[in-house]
Amino acid sequence: MLDIPNERVRNRILALLFVGVLMAALDIAIVAPALPAIQRQFGVDERMLAWVFTIYVLFNLVGTPLMAKLADGFGRRTIYIIDVSLFAFGSLLVALSPTFGVVLVGRAIQGFGSSGIFPVAAAVIGDTFPPEKRGGALGIIGAVFGVAFLVGPILGGVVLKFLNWHWLFIINIPIGLVLIVASMWLLPNSRPGMRKRFDVAGFLIIGLLLGSLTFGLSQIRSLETGEAVSMLPAWPFILLALILIPVLWVVENRAEDPVLRVALFRSRQVRLASGIALGAGLGEAVLVFVPSLLILAFGVSTSAASFMLLPAVLAMAIGSPLAGMTLDRRGSRFVVVMGATLLASGMFIIGVLEISLFSFYAAAILVGLGLSSLLGAPLRYIMLNEAKPHERAAAQAVIRIFTATGQLMGGALMGAIVATLGGELAGFQQAYLIMGVLAAILILFGLGLKRRAAELETARFMEGSMIKD
Repeated sequence: MLDIPNERVRNRILALLFVGVLMAALDIAIVAPALPAIQRQFGVDERMLAWVFTIYVLFNLVGTPLMAKLADGFGRRTIYIIDVSLFAFGSLLVALSPTFGVVLVGRAIQGFGSSGIFPVAAAVIGDTFPPEKRGGALGIIGAVFGVAFLVGPILGGVVLKFLNWHWLFIINIPIGLVLIVASMWLLPNSRPGMRKRFDVAGFLIIGLLLGSLTFGLSQIRSLETGEAVSMLPAWPFILLALILIPVLWVVENRAEDPVLRVALFRSRQVRLASGIALGAGLGEAVLVFVPSLLILAFGVSTSAASFMLLPAVLAMAIGSPLAGMTLDRRGSRFVVVMGATLLASGMFIIGVLEISLFSFYAAAILVGLGLSSLLGAPLRYIMLNEAKPHERAAAQAVIRIFTATGQLMGGALMGAIVATLGGELAGFQQAYLIMGVLAAILILFGLGLKRRAAELETARFMEGSMIKD
């Protein structure tokens, strides 16, 4: 069994992981204010500009199972340092880019580097925190995304007021260097995985599947929301992704050391957690459409509508550590059921009641609290408890893949419903009503999870199987 560090060391490790995840999360939110300046400098159209986001998300998603697998086999510290180094190098490439093509290459490297930062951070928490303390630690890490989306646009605006857009990426380089040095000093390099022949076929199929799904669903959403898109149709990519799912299952079942451990899905907890992650991703996707709803409901400007979304984001930032602390006391079953109930309630308020400022802000807070209780800590906590030590990072990648897939599907579904009903306010309300029903189904998923005592028993059993480094 691996030695558990004392509380002081654990807190230092947690602070290091927090800063690393915050750096990666900020780079999604902070880049938005820079897009007009990037567009002016390189003279690209809206369709090409959208790839600044799309290519980051695509490489982040494809890289997640690979980096997680490598962390299990070659050491958490080693892969964490590689991830941070790639992210810093990608940032430097974007900042110094002479052409827009180089910007996209840099963003791809950033996305690929950031893909392992969160799964590895969660796996390190599993290695260094006892089962009864993991919930609070995961909750603090989960709060990063709410903080990033609160601080990111403001920080981006401040930097752009005094400096040019390149500094939004240059700032990542000294932060990355500090993280690399601190990681070499603080992070344990646990290597519980048994190194075997690398699953090249599995990685290539996963990459092609996730890439096809990401591009196809992004195309559908863009078409339905009237955004500029490429001339490539969406459906061949969706069809290819669907065909590759059973192929992947067969290949990974036969692999000596699979990138995606399908054996994890023999656990009922893992199957339920994956379904909840998919549903939580669907729920998170609806936040993107809130500004459009507010413009129709109140006639506000785009900037004012975005500002009105802050209560939901703030609720997520506050709710995530609270959910983590509740995990340690009540277990994942309680937190997931409460989160799904809050999420469904917020969706139903928007979907059923006449929209007023009071009802909207009440719904926004409920949705934010609900999402904070479903995304991040509870599901990652379940995977830490259910996975063997040599599967911990890979198990975290499963949650990331299902959540991201839900986000992509949610965007396409919302766009389809709204477009079908003519893009009017009633269309948005109908879409939120349907999302409320889907959120209510997650309550049933949560009720199927283990109770606290059984959860801890499983966690202690898995701890007993740890291999000393």
